[in-house]
Amino acid sequence: MWRWDLQAVAELPAARAVLRARLDGVGIAPDGDDDTDAERLVLAFDELASNALRHGLSPVVATVVAGSGGWLLDVSDRDPETLPSPAVGRDPAQGGLGLYLVARLSVAHGWYVDDGCKHVWACLPTATEDREPALT
Repeated sequence: MWRWDLQAVAELPAARAVLRARLDGVGIAPDGDDDTDAERLVLAFDELASNALRHGLSPVVATVVAGSGGWLLDVSDRDPETLPSPAVGRDPAQGGLGLYLVARLSVAHGWYVDDGCKHVWACLPTATEDREPALT
C-alpha cells in the first residue's frame, strides 16, 4: 500500500512523480503514453486527489493498493457533508469532468462516509484488455 498525506494542490506534481517512480519500481513503467495502465492510474489519482483538495477539507489522504488484477485507489478528506457530484450541463472547457473521467477509466468506482471522512474510490485494471468501464 502506498499513501500520501496531501495539504495543497501544489503538492500533486510531486505526488504524481512519486507514484510513477513506485510503479516503475514494481515493473509497471509509465512511458509517457496516456493509454498505459500506469498513466491511467496516475490520471485517476490526480483527478480524485485534486477534487478532494479543492472541494473537501484537509487532511486529504490518498492510498493506492495493488490487488489481484488491478489497483484500488482511495482518496479521503474530512468533509463528509460535501458529497461527490459530477458536473451537469457545464461547458467541458470549464473543467469539472474528473469524476466522469475516473468512471471511464475504472471498472468500479464510488464513495462512502466512515468515521467523519468521505472516501472516494476507484478500481483500475492492470491490463487494458481486462477493462470494462464502469461508465459506458
